[in-house]
Amino acid sequence: MQRKTKWIFITLIVLSISLIATFLFIGLTPAGWDYALPRRGRSVAAIIIVGSAIAFSTLIFQTITNNRILTPSIIGLDSLYMLIQTALVFFFGTLGLVFFSQEANFLMSIVFMVLFALLLYALLFRGEQQNIYFLLLVGIVFGTLFGSLSTFMQVLIDPNEFQSIQNRMFASFSNINVDLLWLSIIILLLTLLYVFPYLKYLDTLALGRDHAVNLGIPYDKVIRRFLIVIAIMVSVSTALVGPIMFLGLLVVNVAREMLPTFRHSTLAIGSILVSVVALVGGTLLVERVFAFSAPLSVFINFIGGAYFIYLLLRGTKN
Repeated sequence: MQRKTKWIFITLIVLSISLIATFLFIGLTPAGWDYALPRRGRSVAAIIIVGSAIAFSTLIFQTITNNRILTPSIIGLDSLYMLIQTALVFFFGTLGLVFFSQEANFLMSIVFMVLFALLLYALLFRGEQQNIYFLLLVGIVFGTLFGSLSTFMQVLIDPNEFQSIQNRMFASFSNINVDLLWLSIIILLLTLLYVFPYLKYLDTLALGRDHAVNLGIPYDKVIRRFLIVIAIMVSVSTALVGPIMFLGLLVVNVAREMLPTFRHSTLAIGSILVSVVALVGGTLLVERVFAFSAPLSVFINFIGGAYFIYLLLRGTKN
């Protein structure tokens, strides 16, 4: 098992480095290095940040919910992000996106999404009412509400202003703001420092609530901390590049199938590597094969949605 895991890691690392090198230098002439290379480098940095955040948060979310077909987007954070962007244009017009700088928009989106998640946790985890599946149900309802409000406002606004919203509906790794990259890195590092003492509990949490409590884990405290971390990571990745609904579901389940282990330290690294391979490889396909005819998130959501249906059918047969 350990030897197989080692070779899988080596393969994923080599594939990741090869794809990143290809992405950075393909079609690049020495005259264009000063302009193109920094831009591509920012895209690679954004891919690594977003891929790591989504993969890690989805792995934790599936562990604490004990369900391999769920992703943090089910809480409604992606829909809330689109509602925020739509509301800016609806109330202020396209000048709203200009008036609010990219940094202000980024921080505002993160703050609203994290506050919404914390409000859900505070309302649904009071006293003895600590049913995480009730949290998921309420998250689905709010996600539907946010999506409906966004659609309602999008219908009413000017078609020309709608184009500015449409650009934010799909994840994009081009033209990433350097300041936003540094903000994302700082926020994610602080988040990892916050949750690091509790990562050792993940392997036991996978056994379920009853076993975790019997083994002496402060279950409620740990779950709350992990939910906060999930909200921050999903908020940062969504505010940085836009919503990618099925990426976490896809990469985490592929990593679980490839790696014959239940250790979350191994699964986390494997999920991040698979995520980097999927995003860099997908970006190369979108740019070089499909000539930007469709955004990367469309392909990821299509493949992820098909894989989601496969997981459901396989679970039904089992």
